[in-house]
Amino acid sequence: MKAVRYHRYGDPDVLRHEDVEQPVPGAGQVLVRVAATSFNPVDANIRAGFMQGPIPVTLPHTPGIDVAGTVDALGEGVTGLQAGDQVIGFLPMGEPGAAAEYVLAPAEALTPAPKSVPLADAAALPLVGLTAWQALFEHAELAAGQRVLINGAGGAVGNYAVQLAARAGAHVIATAGPRSNPRVTEAGAHEVIDHTTADVIAEVSEPVDVVLNLAPVEPAQLDALLGLIRPGGVLVNTTVWMPAPSDQERGVRGIDLFVRSDAEQLAHLVGLIDGEGLRVEVARRVPLAELPRLHAEAAAGELPSGKIVVTPGA
Repeated sequence: MKAVRYHRYGDPDVLRHEDVEQPVPGAGQVLVRVAATSFNPVDANIRAGFMQGPIPVTLPHTPGIDVAGTVDALGEGVTGLQAGDQVIGFLPMGEPGAAAEYVLAPAEALTPAPKSVPLADAAALPLVGLTAWQALFEHAELAAGQRVLINGAGGAVGNYAVQLAARAGAHVIATAGPRSNPRVTEAGAHEVIDHTTADVIAEVSEPVDVVLNLAPVEPAQLDALLGLIRPGGVLVNTTVWMPAPSDQERGVRGIDLFVRSDAEQLAHLVGLIDGEGLRVEVARRVPLAELPRLHAEAAAGELPSGKIVVTPGA
């Protein structure tokens, strides 16, 4: 089968589109014929060698944390799935990924794919959808009637976060640049602040219950966001290289989010897509052979906002 792998850490040019042996599922594993994976910034950080401590991989390594595809074969002890089932999942970050024609997945990581979007496009959901869900509802415990500021709402996680927060009955304030403003508004934001021209701190007229920071801001900026939160509120931060600040005197908690695979939560998101109109947005679709170029574009800061899916086919 074809796969994209790297045999050493380094720049995007270490990626190779090559022939590899098709894997065989072991106990508890499922062999998935890949319809698509997606590009996530963490893929690039692992490839560059920046994550060797928290996410060690065995070289050569195949990237691709998200998967959408069709069950091809089952390992010993797998129940509840059968060949031909369409599934999605968030794969273990340290194991060979889905930038290939076939991938092995732990059975417990998979959930039925949504039926209302193309199977390949469903690869745009797992990691970013789970990040948004866990940030808002598992860590921040966002509730109807609360006010939430989503800083950096123009990206893929931000789009899901705006949709989910608005759907939950929260008042959503989002920061986004001019190109992302229409998408963020359509996603359900009640207020959109253009962070390229306005002072976000000055523009938030009254305290919020939750701040979700998705942007690579400076520590001083993150501290300033903390000041917007009412006593007892929460700041959830996804830029984990910079710890989330807290304010113990006012009871404001700072939480660093490390997203995890959760098939039950993913199934809930699928239900929202099929039954309640949660939108899966795909900014671009590229064939597997072009993944090295995609990594190069990401390194140069040339990717569009939103999610890019990568398909084994042409």
